[in-house]
Amino acid sequence: MTRRIAIAVAVVLCAAATLAWATITGGYFWPRWVYFGFGTVAAAVFLFGRALRYEGRKRWLALDAAAGGLLVAVDLATWVLSGGGYFWPMWMMLGVSAILTFHYLMYRRPPGRRERELVERVSTLTRSRSGALDRQAAELKRVERDLHDGAQARMVSLALSLGLAGDLLRRDPDAAGRLLEEARTTAVAALDDLRAVMHSIHPPVLADRGLGDAVRALVLDLAVPVTVTGQPPSLLPAAVETAAYFAVAECLSNVVKHSGATMAEVAFVDRGITVTDNGRGGADPMKGSGLRGIAERLEAVDATLAMRSPAGGPTELTIEIPYSTFEIFQKSDASPRSVR
Repeated sequence: MTRRIAIAVAVVLCAAATLAWATITGGYFWPRWVYFGFGTVAAAVFLFGRALRYEGRKRWLALDAAAGGLLVAVDLATWVLSGGGYFWPMWMMLGVSAILTFHYLMYRRPPGRRERELVERVSTLTRSRSGALDRQAAELKRVERDLHDGAQARMVSLALSLGLAGDLLRRDPDAAGRLLEEARTTAVAALDDLRAVMHSIHPPVLADRGLGDAVRALVLDLAVPVTVTGQPPSLLPAAVETAAYFAVAECLSNVVKHSGATMAEVAFVDRGITVTDNGRGGADPMKGSGLRGIAERLEAVDATLAMRSPAGGPTELTIEIPYSTFEIFQKSDASPRSVR
């Protein structure tokens, strides 16, 4: 609407200038300069609008070409409207051509190491952000489903049992007592369901004792004997700690389900964690979603997952948190943990 109004105003002003020339002065057709002014503005809006549609380095080349083309067009129009003669716009054309040629050669030149690193970094951040959003949505659906099918159903049963017990309290105290006992059992089961849901979001032992003790508590219930050695870094940010815990949990789950191992080890090393087992090896991250899910979860905190699993074993998974990433999360963590 705004563009249509601007065009309408320009047309009206050009028509008014032409009418004024025809009725008052005649002779030299000076309204051409009014047309020239509005035409220059319209050309600038069109050219720069098209150039801004591009992204990245190509946008700067397009903007440069738009500015150069507009300058050349203005010079040519001025030369024509002023009566021609010596073709002085050629100097502007030569200068603009030289600038655009240089800019195009710079644009076509392969990007330098720093630029490649930035492009890869942006690509990684974009991918990890998309993965984090997808995992968050899936996690919320899972929590909603667990609460609906577990704790919520048990609380409904609890309410019904208490209501029936209240009706039977005077008529049949023994039946009311049995219903109250059943309600107590249901309430305990609902609390267990809530604890299970909370544990799947953020295990209490992780918040209370830190990553090292949380992993040691995790391996106690596994079917495969697991040895935990070393200690994680102190002051580990909560986001990194949570991602590392669930990554280790998924790795150990794969060991129990798929490796055929008789023993495993979790070792906390400098800025990293290794999970090793003596299973059959030959693990391939492309054949299942488990290892890919671990890698995507770690990408959200800028950590990486490396795997070495030759046929016949052993399999070694390494979770590595770069020093730079660790420092970034340390600075951004509003409430760092105390040394445990």
